[in-house]
Amino acid sequence: MEIDVLGPPYERHTIDLGTDDEGPVVATLVRRRGDQPSRRAVLYVHGFVDYFFQTHLADFFVERGWDFYALDLRKYGRSLLPHQTPNFARSLTDYYPELDEAARIIREEDGHDQMLVAGHSTGGLITALWSHSRQDRGIVDGLFLNSPFFDFNIPWLVKRPLMSALLSVSGRTPYRKIPTAGLSVYGESLHSDHRGEWTYDLAWKPIESFPVTAGWLRAIRRGQSRLRAGLSIDAPVLVACSTRTFRGRAWSEDVRLTDAVLDVEHIARWAPGLGPRVTIARFDGGMHDLTLSGKDVRAEVFRELGRWVDAFVPAPGTPEIEVPPAPEDKADDKDSATA
Repeated sequence: MEIDVLGPPYERHTIDLGTDDEGPVVATLVRRRGDQPSRRAVLYVHGFVDYFFQTHLADFFVERGWDFYALDLRKYGRSLLPHQTPNFARSLTDYYPELDEAARIIREEDGHDQMLVAGHSTGGLITALWSHSRQDRGIVDGLFLNSPFFDFNIPWLVKRPLMSALLSVSGRTPYRKIPTAGLSVYGESLHSDHRGEWTYDLAWKPIESFPVTAGWLRAIRRGQSRLRAGLSIDAPVLVACSTRTFRGRAWSEDVRLTDAVLDVEHIARWAPGLGPRVTIARFDGGMHDLTLSGKDVRAEVFRELGRWVDAFVPAPGTPEIEVPPAPEDKADDKDSATA
């Protein structure tokens, strides 16, 4: 590990992933250890046009006794190399090798017995599919999905013919750039140079977004189709999102109080199909990245996340709460006695 761009106590490790058709490929695992040794760890995975910079999220977990890790996926953030197309992927399974290696480092090299995975937006979609594919292996102990990308935020009448047309050409021209409305309003709401309170590297997370490619769209569409067919994640899952979706394109103060990227009703609709133990939490005034919402809202997000972790991902060795047996049905007892 070497010192990360965030400075101490953040360290980073480069994961060599070989080469693809653009050349060498790497991912980057960022680590922040707590002051006291811990056997519990969090692995955070960012969204599209994103990378890890949310140090207050790391603070939250470290203060609760967890070691914190974040993975900048291939061609994102710290892992983006000069010869690469930003954020490009042909399949969401392309990310499984760095997720597997990050989990191995966390569990085997750094000696953690428990791992909570946290995924935001596209990272939420990727980690849900990966967690499903790694079920029964004892890798993921809990999954926190922050506004996961379960569907495209466009009308059905537009989405179906548009996606069909794009998918038909994506195999032949995966690097073809697709015109989109962009995410500039959302980006403006975040960065301190515009209308937000956060400072981050605009080369890695530009206000106007990176161009969307046909290959990436195809990868997302296939991943979403697999998820909507139903998963069987064997770890408890918390799915969190805003209560409202922003429907405009020009700036409005509502951008600060809504999800300006995804349709939150899609998230709520598809969440129950992730597995048998899914909790859904919705936050009034929440932004797309709930942890970047206004101060009061993100405080409520962290309170709810803390309660859920304590209930569903308790520290190893925590005594289980005994559930008393259901009371006997007196009517049935009477009938039996009569018989």
